[in-house]
Amino acid sequence: METTVAIVGGGILGVATAHRLVERFEGVKVHVLEKEPRLAFHQTGNNSGVLHAGAYYRPGSWKARLCRRGLDRMKAFCTEHGIRHEVCGKIIVAKNPGEEERLLKLFETSQANGVNCEWIGPDQIKEREPHVKAHRAILVHDTGIADYKGVTEKMAGLATAKDAEIHLNAKVTGIRQDGAQWVVTTPGREFRANLVINCAGLQCDRICALTGIEPPARIVPFRGEYYKLTEEAKYLVNHLIYPVPDPTLPFLGVHFTRMVDGSRECGPNAVLAFAREGYTFWNINPRDLAGTLLYPGFRRLAWSFLGTGIGEMKRSLSKSMYLAALQELIPELKADQIVRANAGIRAQAVFRDGRMVKDFLIVSCDGVVNVLNAPSPAATASLAFGDHIVDQVESLL
Repeated sequence: METTVAIVGGGILGVATAHRLVERFEGVKVHVLEKEPRLAFHQTGNNSGVLHAGAYYRPGSWKARLCRRGLDRMKAFCTEHGIRHEVCGKIIVAKNPGEEERLLKLFETSQANGVNCEWIGPDQIKEREPHVKAHRAILVHDTGIADYKGVTEKMAGLATAKDAEIHLNAKVTGIRQDGAQWVVTTPGREFRANLVINCAGLQCDRICALTGIEPPARIVPFRGEYYKLTEEAKYLVNHLIYPVPDPTLPFLGVHFTRMVDGSRECGPNAVLAFAREGYTFWNINPRDLAGTLLYPGFRRLAWSFLGTGIGEMKRSLSKSMYLAALQELIPELKADQIVRANAGIRAQAVFRDGRMVKDFLIVSCDGVVNVLNAPSPAATASLAFGDHIVDQVESLL
């Protein structure tokens, strides 16, 4: 009897899981259900496109392990299939002596994770990034950039060449158990499956609830807003340039990213989105916003980072404040050298007690696998992450 798997979500992780399933198991029928008119519509298609090396993640965590496993595989996949990518390197800078201790701790974490990096001083920084203000830096050799939309489309093609089907405009509205099978309902069709894998990103907690499992964390959407350098200002940035992160804050801070199309992106900030798919400040979904504001986990999180959150909101509305943050890295940057670019949404899982979920989070039960937290570096790790999911369900297949 044929085994059927329904994967909810057509981002890079859902498609990578489908790809790995049909590669490893003959006779498994896979349906990828994506509610949008194309794949990689949300997080995958609106991120910075960075190939992360694993510098930031707690040694031994799933983020650290899967990022390191996935990095080389992603680079090899891009090379094999002619997908745009480049291992251009990244510098993480301490802007002044007061930040050097934090940078040293990050260097130790990077080394524990097996990251190919080195400690460099002002002269070496100037050789690579002459316009950057920095006291010391970590040079991460194996960080790069990639076209994750292209990766997703290629993996989808490889999966459908075997025994997978991609269904677009297929929003999942219900999931119920019928004997040994699950029935997944979309507006145009019902799918019967022995196994359901939830890779729904921004909607993953809601899909989890449809399966009858109470999610241990809820998604709180944070919008990351970007600027980009004008064509004439691209000379200011050669690599990827990041500030040393503040360990008391949940995000990495605004930075500069060299993109696969040759542009230079600046950002992101991190502001509460008033809709799970709200890519502008004024995009408001009453259901999403009420769900966020009424969730005790968000209220506790917001109280813990009240000052930071207000600052991020101000920077969202003020180009001059955003520019000031960028000038901490490149002081000579001018207002007329940056223009608004597209925003992205980060699906950040938050526990009820207000703690952000810091690692990847998977909850499995009775033929359902729910991926409930898969922000960065999930795209870099996606091939290894897909194999990790398949390993978990191998006994069912």
